[in-house]
Amino acid sequence: MSYAVTNPATGETVKTFDTITDAGLQAAIASAENAYRTWSKTTTVEERAALVRRVGELHVERRQELADIIVREMGKPVEQALGEVDFAGAIYEYYADHASEFLKDEPIQLLDGAGSAVVRRSALGVLLGVMPWNFPYYQVARFAGPNLIIGNTILLKHAEQCPESAAAIERMFLDAGFPEGAYVNIYASHDQIETVIADPRVQGVSLTGSERAGAAVAEIAGRNLKKVVLELGGSDPFILLSTDDLDATVQNAVDARLDNSGQSCNAAKRFVVADELYDSFLAKFTAKLAEVEATDPTSESSALGPLSSLRAAEGLDEQVQRAVANGATLVRGGGRNGAFFETTVLTDVTPENPASKEEFFGPVAQVFRAKDEADAVRIANDTPFGLGSYLYTTDEQQALRVADQIEAGMVFVNVVLADGAELPFGGVKRSGSGRELGRFGADEFVNKKLIRIGG
Repeated sequence: MSYAVTNPATGETVKTFDTITDAGLQAAIASAENAYRTWSKTTTVEERAALVRRVGELHVERRQELADIIVREMGKPVEQALGEVDFAGAIYEYYADHASEFLKDEPIQLLDGAGSAVVRRSALGVLLGVMPWNFPYYQVARFAGPNLIIGNTILLKHAEQCPESAAAIERMFLDAGFPEGAYVNIYASHDQIETVIADPRVQGVSLTGSERAGAAVAEIAGRNLKKVVLELGGSDPFILLSTDDLDATVQNAVDARLDNSGQSCNAAKRFVVADELYDSFLAKFTAKLAEVEATDPTSESSALGPLSSLRAAEGLDEQVQRAVANGATLVRGGGRNGAFFETTVLTDVTPENPASKEEFFGPVAQVFRAKDEADAVRIANDTPFGLGSYLYTTDEQQALRVADQIEAGMVFVNVVLADGAELPFGGVKRSGSGRELGRFGADEFVNKKLIRIGG
């Protein structure tokens, strides 16, 4: 395994980084354990929150430098890269603002006996984070921010194609005033990650990534009785049952599909449209997608860059071809030029087509016709995934009724791109388990210790 920055827009390998040695890895674990035993035990929530706040400020101060790094690493259009950096900064600020509230003691009213009882939240110890390439700063922020405030210390294994942003993140934690060992970047191999999870000094692991990676990490964590949080793939439905403004809804659908060049776990990927709106939606949606061309991600006007790598684009190409070979209709697109991929629309994807059960990580949309509300729910839930979902309707009662029936961790009604630092993020089924962000994100890796005092 090698860590390297390879610009997907040009194919140029810009810089390589050495994988950590086994001795270096042991030193990293020891450093994180020492920071937990010393710094974490001797600082207050408020002191740790102040350091996390400073990390957020450094993201904003260094936003252009940080954005340029990930444009090189994974091809994100520069304006979206700047937005990601800002969002990461806001997440650190959010947890700094709410740290005392989230970690305050929780009294329990006794049913019997005198005295009192309280649940006190405290750190578990050293945690491992395994993070993906698609949102290099945001993914780290939602894991590291709350856990460092809690008092956990972090070993962070970033994606192999994001070594430069990984180093920049570690530098910000050190520059903010965190001690050595509180946040440690490790360029580890897959075999070394198994060693980290098994180490008794490590108390838990959080992974954002593919189903395959999640299954592997969960298996190792299970064997070693470690707490695990998994945020895996998604094939989120966008259900359209009614609308007062079809053009605006279509634009929202396009935005929901093309965010991060279509490489977002919770992007809308399957568009389930009521029969009476299907033909109009498909025509307008296809036309709007056709207006968006993949361009140089360093341009401020770029809305769609290359995919993260040539390998990713080749894999998406194979998926589209396989879908068509199994009966899908290619309505638009399907072309590839290196790592750049055309916006693409598929229809007539039957339940027997492998495409109906796969995640398409790129600017490819599947459009389905639904006979009625019940059929729309059936199609939406006919997937092994259950991360997010989108629902458009003018009927408030229908919105609540359908939202209750969707098998997903998140439902967004009449809105897209509405994630927030305060909103819990996570899924069900093969999309993983656990939550990040919001109050729930600060409640995963904590010891909820009961203290019962007699009267």
